[in-house]
Amino acid sequence: MNISGTSLPAVSGSDQGSELYSAALSKKQQLADGAAALALIEGAAQSSSAQTPAKSVTASLGNNVNIYV
Repeated sequence: MNISGTSLPAVSGSDQGSELYSAALSKKQQLADGAAALALIEGAAQSSSAQTPAKSVTASLGNNVNIYV
């Protein structure tokens, strides 16, 4: 094994295989995370458009306050 700063150590075939496997797993995880995020965004967009509009507040709401001393 060469430990000089001028050359990189040789990479064996098994190391390359594990790096490729790790990259493949990472890509699958990122795709799954992206799909979950898109599903969450679509679900939020559908539920906000399907909600009933809020009732309007009337001007008389809160005008009468009962205070007993």
